[in-house]
Amino acid sequence: MFEKEIKKILKNYVDEADILIEIPKNPEFGDYAYPCFSLAKKLKKNPAQIAKDLSIKIKKTNLIEKIQPLGPYVNFFINKEKLSHNIIPTILKEKESYGSLTQKQTIVIESPGPNTNKPLHLGHLRNMAIGLSLSNIFKKAGNKVVNVDIINDRGIHICQSMIAYKKYGKNSKPKIKTDLFVGNFYVLYNQKLKANPGLEDESKSLLLKWEQKDPETIKLWKQMTAWALDGMKQTYDRFGLRINKAYRESEHYQKGKDLILDALRKGILSKNKEGAVIIDLSENGLGEKVLLRADGTSIYITQDIYLAKKRYEDFKMDKMIYVVASEQIYHFKVLFEVLKKLDFKFADRFYHLPYGMVYLPEGKMKSREGKIVDADSLLDEVVNLAKQEIKKRDPKVSKKELDQRAEKIGLGAIKFFILKYDPMKDFVYDPNKSISFEGETGPYIQYTYARLKSILRKEKFKSIVNYESLNQDLDKQLIKVLSGYPETIKKASEEYKPSLVANYLTELSQNINTYYVKYPILRSEPELKNARLALILACSYVLKSGLNLLGIDALEVM
Repeated sequence: MFEKEIKKILKNYVDEADILIEIPKNPEFGDYAYPCFSLAKKLKKNPAQIAKDLSIKIKKTNLIEKIQPLGPYVNFFINKEKLSHNIIPTILKEKESYGSLTQKQTIVIESPGPNTNKPLHLGHLRNMAIGLSLSNIFKKAGNKVVNVDIINDRGIHICQSMIAYKKYGKNSKPKIKTDLFVGNFYVLYNQKLKANPGLEDESKSLLLKWEQKDPETIKLWKQMTAWALDGMKQTYDRFGLRINKAYRESEHYQKGKDLILDALRKGILSKNKEGAVIIDLSENGLGEKVLLRADGTSIYITQDIYLAKKRYEDFKMDKMIYVVASEQIYHFKVLFEVLKKLDFKFADRFYHLPYGMVYLPEGKMKSREGKIVDADSLLDEVVNLAKQEIKKRDPKVSKKELDQRAEKIGLGAIKFFILKYDPMKDFVYDPNKSISFEGETGPYIQYTYARLKSILRKEKFKSIVNYESLNQDLDKQLIKVLSGYPETIKKASEEYKPSLVANYLTELSQNINTYYVKYPILRSEPELKNARLALILACSYVLKSGLNLLGIDALEVM
């Protein structure tokens, strides 16, 4: 809210496009700072001189007690007494609604887009964590969010798992989780392929039979697809991901052909010497791209073109976000350019949010070789680690409470560890580090919340609060961090970065724990104790709200 106040002031002196507010690392340099570099380029003037001039011109307000130039920066110092009077009552009134915005757009998010020949794995968990958190952040920012999925349920990889089942499955039924059962046959296919290269031709022949709607092939495909999707649905539910509409590749993969052929007739597209329909995007630095094979069959981008149109017809969204790994950056650049060339008015509403690789300490996962940890096994491992931590702290915990608590802590550990990184960053996921109750982890944030709730159960604050008593440096610092929550949500929604929320929660929790150690709240004198109880209650609302944005449960007992 104070960034908003500062931006409002600066608008009287500079163009809105030139306003970028920063938070100095050293509090001696102010609470907020305005860098004058972009303005210096426009005015062709020394940025330090611009900072001096602006510091003289800008008038102080009730909330801003001092304005001071330092080199190329204009530094703003917030009136901390006014801050406590403003922020704490606002949070206590709005509770977990504090920080909500009114962006009022319709946003469609595609995630996670599984293949039905194998179970979900760690990469899918990253996809799901990002998609789920973005949904929550956009809703908090006042938007309508629609979660969609693309089910890749046709193609050669699907037929490979089907061939393995036909040859080696002996009509067996799943005795394990059904998507893992299907995935085991995909691994088996690749193992058998080494000794029997003819399996490749058999899988191609099976794909042809599928396309010709051979009854026996379709029956097997439906059964194995149902097994895969049933298993994946269990993982979605466990992770907290709810899909509003799923689009199946098998139902629309042919429908993009008409759009491509129509564009060919209009001269928008052309054919290469082999007879394939192409688009030349050389002027965009993307080269030539085949959109329809010479034999008339569609490829992945063909169906994506149709699906983009279909989704716009379904939802009339303001923004469509594809959460898809960074390997597909080129694919989406081409897709979006094709949509523009086809003159779809909604083409500029599509956005690809790429994310980097996730490795386990053992290295890269390879699903076709079976060197992969499926999502459920990984979730189970981390939940078991959480159980060990809980039993260390609470040896008498009941089995029911242990199971419930460990599930929430384990899932929170995975989600937070994933989301604290910028989406494009590659990283190694270490289950043991993620479950730690100390450091930049989900359990640390959850434990901080539980600690506050423990204090608040012992004594509640009275409604009349003397906020002037919150005059120590740590009081002021904690209140200042609370004031930054709405701006964090705004930036996270604008930049598509749940990592901003995760890092904010780490900062808030670190400040809370420093505060807790420095000030024994319940032993403070009555007036100060009451004010500090109000402060930590406000902190608890923000922690719970922030955890919810990341799809993590806030626990009152750890």
